[in-house]
Amino acid sequence: MNPKASVTSYQRASKLAEIILHIIFIAFSLACIMPIVLIVAISLSDEKLLTLQGYKFWPDKLDVSAYQYLFTNSTTLVKAYGVSLSVTIIGTILAVLLIALYAYPIFRKDFPFKKAFNFYLLITMLFSGGLVPFYLLYVNFLELKDSFAALILPGLSNAFYIFITRTFFQQTVPEEMIESGKLDGASEWRIFFQLVLPISLPVLATVGLFTTLMYWNDWFNSMLFINDTDKYSLQYVMIQMIRQAEFFKNQLAGSGVALMVQEAVPTESLRMAMVVVSIGPILFVYPFFQKYFTKGLTIGAIKG
Repeated sequence: MNPKASVTSYQRASKLAEIILHIIFIAFSLACIMPIVLIVAISLSDEKLLTLQGYKFWPDKLDVSAYQYLFTNSTTLVKAYGVSLSVTIIGTILAVLLIALYAYPIFRKDFPFKKAFNFYLLITMLFSGGLVPFYLLYVNFLELKDSFAALILPGLSNAFYIFITRTFFQQTVPEEMIESGKLDGASEWRIFFQLVLPISLPVLATVGLFTTLMYWNDWFNSMLFINDTDKYSLQYVMIQMIRQAEFFKNQLAGSGVALMVQEAVPTESLRMAMVVVSIGPILFVYPFFQKYFTKGLTIGAIKG
């Protein structure tokens, strides 16, 4: 068999496989991008044409009435943006820190109460006290009604994320590194912050990303605990806007001015405009965490 012919056929097969993989990844990327493009197109579409023609990637008539309706009360929207950003940033930092602080001791083999704390976590995953005790705890016992703490505290701990972080510690953090830190006279706090956390950035970034999405998309806690309109989260303000628009539209739909109401109060395009407005900060979060995914995989390695 001719060696040159074998090399040539291998190169052709490799090139063909590379082309096929590129096509697959391009198709997958388009499948992820096209829904966002469609959402933006619907938000810029005329409400009447949406009803008559359905969704289109390129609207026949551009209309920004949904954004005009959305920003009618821009002061409330800006305040809600500030509330959601503050709660998301503070809550994510505290949640990641607390989850790591809980996962670290139960990962250590020399921690005497490890089984009890693991069992406690498991119980919280299987059973829940229900909504009424949850509400009474924050309102009557902790007295956190109309406070930012009521928006932050419920998301500070998650048993599933703690188990994920503990498992990552078990598979990544060598016992030899902790022992060497003790021999050098390092305290437990110094071992945790200077030795364990730097090589645990991948799991911290993953938990941080999920926690960020949870805080940013939360509206339920605002509905339960907040009566002050200046402390409403962005998602809850948007839910109120769409409910008001639908109520107004349903009330006047049977009065002979249905078409005029449909043009004045866009509901379908308003929903998509809300998605566009609320998705902005999240698009900037992914590159930030992606940097730490890569960085965490390359630092803190132990030489054998």
